[in-house]
Amino acid sequence: MKPISIAAALALLATPALADTYRIDTSHVYVGFEVDHLGFSTTYGRFNDVSGTIELDEENPEASSVEVKIDPASVDTGHKERDEHVRGEDLLNVAEYPQMTFKSTSIERTGEKTGKITGDLTLHGVTKPVTLDTTFTKKGTYPMTEEKIEVIGFNATTTLKRSDFGMDKWTAMIGDEIPITISFEAHKQ
Repeated sequence: MKPISIAAALALLATPALADTYRIDTSHVYVGFEVDHLGFSTTYGRFNDVSGTIELDEENPEASSVEVKIDPASVDTGHKERDEHVRGEDLLNVAEYPQMTFKSTSIERTGEKTGKITGDLTLHGVTKPVTLDTTFTKKGTYPMTEEKIEVIGFNATTTLKRSDFGMDKWTAMIGDEIPITISFEAHKQ
């Protein structure tokens, strides 16, 4: 094997990563949840203020990464008084914990268009690992503008235990296990 020169090594280090940066389209993102209410019904909600970036390495998806920020005050269950209660000290306590974050720590490809994205979710001041079962839906040129914008799309699901994140009030009556559904588009930067 021929030794590499210092100049060649520095050139390799300066070579940009193979990952492309995509920014989540805030008008086409959904982070929703379901909560059992006393066994009588399921309450559905979502967070309306979600942003983030994806570093996508198509040749080596395992080298990709995801970072997402959610404003918990943007919770929307379709009922103003309930939303105010969910934002309060009994549950999300948005005054003390004004941001939720997810930062991927590993990505495992499980199929041609599927994978598991594991990362650290910080919610209600507690950070725990969470794994998202993820499906890559599409990559293509966005057809709704004259500008040629490359777009990718993903769907993901997981289930959280709210008590794991310190939100343990009424877990005997109101669901502790919370199914989460995520869908988003992201634009190449």
